[in-house]
Amino acid sequence: MSVGQRPWVPVLFLVPGCALITLVVIYPALKALTLSFTDFNMITPARPVGLANYLRLWADPFFWSALKNTLTYLAVVVPVLVVVPIFLALLMNRALPGLAFFRAAIYLPVITSLVVSGLVWKWVYEEKGLLNHFLLATGITDAPVAFLTDPGNALFSVMAVTAWSGLGYYMVIYLAGLQSIPRHLYEVAEVEGVSRWQQTLHITIPLLKPQIALVAVMSSIGAMKVFEEVYVMTQGGPLDSTKTLVFYLYESAFVDFEMGYAAAIGVVLFGITLVLSLINLRLLRSR
Repeated sequence: MSVGQRPWVPVLFLVPGCALITLVVIYPALKALTLSFTDFNMITPARPVGLANYLRLWADPFFWSALKNTLTYLAVVVPVLVVVPIFLALLMNRALPGLAFFRAAIYLPVITSLVVSGLVWKWVYEEKGLLNHFLLATGITDAPVAFLTDPGNALFSVMAVTAWSGLGYYMVIYLAGLQSIPRHLYEVAEVEGVSRWQQTLHITIPLLKPQIALVAVMSSIGAMKVFEEVYVMTQGGPLDSTKTLVFYLYESAFVDFEMGYAAAIGVVLFGITLVLSLINLRLLRSR
């Protein structure tokens, strides 16, 4: 009996995966959505409050400050993680001496725990840390820079750690895309006298479009849900200058024990992330 005569066979293969996705993704998401319409502190039973949590969000200055910080994070980190790994991948795709070492060195931050990376960079950023020691020794600055204690510097200092941690991961994605591009396209371009820069601009970049779309969406999602770096390095300070939406959600849920309000923040965060991801995909497809 063929598979066509047994249409239930493919369904059986899908059942375990669908059950797992329902259990760990769909059910928690629906539970969070319903929880966002309640007042729940994990001690007393949940009390329905309708749209009160969302109306409170609208009037909450801390929410808008966290949203501003998150969007700033998105606007700075995502372009870096979309563009810089392309050039790293182009460099790593060439026959260079010590290539394996450089590939491993660039990828090492990816497999390093973000908590460990945050602790190391917190030490680097300290007033008497490695970076300030270098800046003072070279005469670039006359006084130590307050990387994590100055509200004007803290958010960008944390952004640098996020970018540093993700460059290697996205470089590998681009590297896989580069190695799938037919070599004869470059050979024809060389015969026609096309420079390497024009080859990159008119051959490499257009053919990397699927990878660019993937990296844009993944890095956007990563920037929207940044938490570990903020928790380890600044705890949302100074003066809430590094408090992101996810960190505010964490504070609302596990510090203030306002689970319903935290769920509302999570629902809004999901909506913003979904919209931005769709916009990214639409813009890349239109180009």
